[in-house]
Amino acid sequence: MDIINFLFFSFTILNTLSPIEGISVLTFGAKGDGKADDTKAFLSAWESACSSPKDVNFTAPASRTYLLKPLRFTGPCVSHVTTEIAGAIIASDNRADYTTDERHWLIFDSVNNLVVDGTGGAINGNGKIWWQHSCKINKTEALTFYKCANLTVKNLKIQDAQQIHVSFERSKNVTASKLVVNAPETSPNTDGIHVTDTQNITISGCTIATGDDCISIVNGSQKIEATDITCGPGHGISIGSLGSKDSTAYVSDIVVNGAKLSGTTNGVRIKTWQGGSGKANNITFKNINMENVENPIIIDQYYCDQVRPCDEQVSAVQIEQVAYQNITGISASIFAITFKCSKSHPCQGVVLQNVSLVASGGQSKAICNNVNLRTIGVVSPICP
Repeated sequence: MDIINFLFFSFTILNTLSPIEGISVLTFGAKGDGKADDTKAFLSAWESACSSPKDVNFTAPASRTYLLKPLRFTGPCVSHVTTEIAGAIIASDNRADYTTDERHWLIFDSVNNLVVDGTGGAINGNGKIWWQHSCKINKTEALTFYKCANLTVKNLKIQDAQQIHVSFERSKNVTASKLVVNAPETSPNTDGIHVTDTQNITISGCTIATGDDCISIVNGSQKIEATDITCGPGHGISIGSLGSKDSTAYVSDIVVNGAKLSGTTNGVRIKTWQGGSGKANNITFKNINMENVENPIIIDQYYCDQVRPCDEQVSAVQIEQVAYQNITGISASIFAITFKCSKSHPCQGVVLQNVSLVASGGQSKAICNNVNLRTIGVVSPICP
């Protein structure tokens, strides 16, 4: 090959591999004034980005506010897409806009190898109108990643979701880092990060303050690791609820390593309904500090989040191989450790290792019903 042909060949290869820089929503007509509806512009820009044969930076530029109705970013895409949210995105507060899909505002559906980078930007779910009509059934999610593989979400600020802030559903190989989630303590059902039927997910360096669980992990989720989590106010870090309406649920291989919880109603919690079935196992909570937390350590197999009292049932989700290691701090209630396990399916293989929880008002206590328990090192309070 002579030098001219070589240079031409090299230029062709480099041009093929180079990314398209900045498919901007502004190019497709977004106003970014916080008043005009920018939904169609975002959708058109996304369709262009997702169909490109080259890797793409899909951008919402800074110093602008984009008003969006419910919007589905559908894949699979031809190449890799990096979504850069540098401006502010705010939800329509007209509930009539959500009649087609009342459960989702922004959803990335079946997009593989996606990167979402929120450096400099923010997402606002404009949730006050939802909080006034809050319902625990079919919660509205502000930002959903559905059936996404090899996903990275980072540096994202999201606030005042309609209900759930960020949800990972039926996804795998996920990295979520440096997310900041904020909603008033009084906002109902505003879970921070929700994980359902998702495998191999790492959540790290996140700060979450909401009116519900900071992190909730439910059925079908496996190989979950959460590290360096700051939580509060809110309902703590929860596995469950599991087994509602006599359903079968499985979660396993979950590690929460390094967390600080402040002013939450629960610390680290596993909650299951009577009548369910399945298993929650291989769960570790370690290196956690509690400050003014009402129920620092709790397993509740009699969870009943409804007006009518739940009937006592024999069937239950089996809980086993749960370890609590290096957990310290102050309990806002006298009961720092609560194990309310099923009579028919006692909790098996529970380990307390180097746990020291004191009550703010005096000596802390433990409730330990139907639990197969082992202690290692210094543990306080101890089971009676």
